[in-house]
Amino acid sequence: MSVVGIVPAGGSGERLGAQRPKAFVVLAGRAMIDWSVEVLERVCDRVVVAVPEGYDATDAVAGGASRSESVRNGVEAAPEASVYVVHDAARPLVTEELVHRCVSALADGVDAAIAAVPVTDTIKHTDGQGRVVSTLDRSALWAIQTPQVFRADALRRALDADAATLAGATDDASLVEAAGGRVDVVDARIENFKVTSPLDLRMAEAVLEQRC
Repeated sequence: MSVVGIVPAGGSGERLGAQRPKAFVVLAGRAMIDWSVEVLERVCDRVVVAVPEGYDATDAVAGGASRSESVRNGVEAAPEASVYVVHDAARPLVTEELVHRCVSALADGVDAAIAAVPVTDTIKHTDGQGRVVSTLDRSALWAIQTPQVFRADALRRALDADAATLAGATDDASLVEAAGGRVDVVDARIENFKVTSPLDLRMAEAVLEQRC
């Protein structure tokens, strides 16, 4: 089995107030992306990074117009894979143990295994104008993270879509779902959060300092 990590790293970093793409913002003395790549390299045979113009990585491809297009570029650059591990550069607190568990969850008949945590907040459905329509049953709801691990053929089929479909996908697992694939969740930890704001950045630095 050949396992290839794909890291889309084209986020703008605007909400962080950064003057560079989010993946290359300095976090605890290193570019944010380095924390994730280091973990993936301990699990994967190869790690491909989709970077924006003007940036580079050890095994890099050009980023696309959307996140899923960047993932597709990474997939096309690594045709040898039988399993793809897709992970957001903005989740620098990922652990080797979680990646291993997601890869191991690709049992017979499972096309994707994705990190997730049960929803603990009350979730309201609104009409788009602020009026509550209903309260959802949170017992069946999960907040999705990465890594998302895919059988290679399932992800390739799912990414064989037009630019508008790729741009509309909030994650690659939804494309696999739409193609009829089976997607299972893997219980993760809330500490594997996505860095989107200056507060998230400070929290991530605090966690990393404790780990080191």
